[in-house]
Amino acid sequence: MPGKSVVSRLPDYPGFSRLAGDAEPVPDGDGYRVRLRPLSRRRPVRSLLIAVFAFAFEATFFGWLLAAVQLPDRRMQTGLFLTTGFMIGAIALIELFRLVNVVTLCLATLQARDPVPVPPDERLRVAFLTTIVPGKEPIEMVEKTLRAAMRIRHPGPFDVWLLDEGDDPEVRAMCRRVGAYHFSRKGVPDWNTAAGAFKAKTKHGNYNSWMDRHGDRYDVFVSVDPDHVPLENFCERLLGYFRDPDVAFVIGPQIYGNYDNVITRWAESQQYLFHSLLQRAGNRLGIPMLVGTNNAVRIAALRSIGGLQDSITEDMATSLAQHARRNPATGRRWRSVYTPDVLAVGEGPSSWTDYFSQQHRWSRGTDEVFVAGFARMVPRLGLLRTLHYSLLMAYYPLTAVAWLLGAATATLHVVLGVQGVQVPQQVWLMLYVDAALFQVGLYLWNRRHNVSPHEEAGSSGLTGMLLSTLCAPIYVTSFLQAVLRRRAGFVVTPKGDSASPDRLLTFRTHLRWAVFHAALLAVAAVTGHAHGFMWLWPSLNLALCLTPPAIWALQALGRTPPAVTDDDKESIMMEIAA
Repeated sequence: MPGKSVVSRLPDYPGFSRLAGDAEPVPDGDGYRVRLRPLSRRRPVRSLLIAVFAFAFEATFFGWLLAAVQLPDRRMQTGLFLTTGFMIGAIALIELFRLVNVVTLCLATLQARDPVPVPPDERLRVAFLTTIVPGKEPIEMVEKTLRAAMRIRHPGPFDVWLLDEGDDPEVRAMCRRVGAYHFSRKGVPDWNTAAGAFKAKTKHGNYNSWMDRHGDRYDVFVSVDPDHVPLENFCERLLGYFRDPDVAFVIGPQIYGNYDNVITRWAESQQYLFHSLLQRAGNRLGIPMLVGTNNAVRIAALRSIGGLQDSITEDMATSLAQHARRNPATGRRWRSVYTPDVLAVGEGPSSWTDYFSQQHRWSRGTDEVFVAGFARMVPRLGLLRTLHYSLLMAYYPLTAVAWLLGAATATLHVVLGVQGVQVPQQVWLMLYVDAALFQVGLYLWNRRHNVSPHEEAGSSGLTGMLLSTLCAPIYVTSFLQAVLRRRAGFVVTPKGDSASPDRLLTFRTHLRWAVFHAALLAVAAVTGHAHGFMWLWPSLNLALCLTPPAIWALQALGRTPPAVTDDDKESIMMEIAA
């Protein structure tokens, strides 16, 4: 029904803001260290068994595949010998990448921990920060964020700041109206450099400029993206962990409040594994990744690494730099804490255009760090931290490489008739399906730890898995650009009513790959080289590439969903803040 209120469907945000449990009493003395409790403490044996079986089946399949491979005869023609060897190696690598993903999921299942919250130190001087790029981010949206920030509870000094990239008079007036401090680096050459800590037109440059000017006045800054509305207990649930002198930053999950369209719903479901499991596994080693949407940062720790790092994914690069350093006051490594508490609710991508832009930026930034800068961090990170971050960052590049290897092997088989791995197909299918079922089973088992207040308890989350698969062509483009060192700029994700409209060109990357796989199938029909299951790869990838434009076309042909009125939006924001 048009105009129907959505407020009645609001989830229990206050309840989800206390997922880490009740705060313990203020610790005595100066020896406080963040305490952790196992996530699987209720059913540890089941979690262990499911993880062991998932790994065992995948490892068995991979081992069998390697043992069953018949190496090419050296007497065959050189070109055919090399091509066959490449196909065997490519298929082995693809299955190795799948094994890496299973290992990541198994380790995260067993290592996941939640922190035990404690009250914050009332002497802590805190600044709340958010940003605005006038013309790209609605002032009304940022004003709601600032008004919610003014209601945040903190027993000590607490100021609210808006970091304005444009030094806009209307933004200044809004800050005076709300009671927030205003900062702008516009017109200051030292804060608008071509690269580095103060790079112009970047989020990290904006934050570092504020820290250079005002950082001495505060111990910690808490921040959210301008489209995120913080809850009143934002500081109460984040700042207590800074009683541990080695905690450099604390982060919470990213949650989307505009849950009225399929893309946003699927995008939040896609993030389940990272926010509900992988970040919690990072707590075991004290190295959860910094997430820019909502966090709390110790200013002294950030200054020790030169501020937020110059990258299109500054949070990933900053995490690595911070965890590679030691706290000079204690000599111990800097640590971070991830809390499952939902403390801010923002806006997710509501169009395919904005979603693909977000995924491209995330994957491109991760690929750049992984390809170009990760190796030099390894000696300072240590073995376990290197392993964790390797597994955490591997998803995007491994997905891209697997896609490219699959396309290459399918092309060689269909066009040239080259046979790669020759194994009994019935045995291959049986072992592959068994391994896949246990992997999915472990994924579903961990869904009980979901931190999303929107997804129903017991939901499968398979739409999130599907969306990850649909993004493979985007990840390929990002990976190739990173390897070729193509320049990437920081793009502000449109927010509020400025969401980008979809059009056919939105899906150009998917459509190019769809043409490629359609051509492969056409060639296979002519050459007759699609033996056994080899026709499945181009067929499935063709369907995958056509799915996003097909969904968009069906949405465009269907009736427009009920609009969320301005009154509804205002009520939602008031409910979140309350």
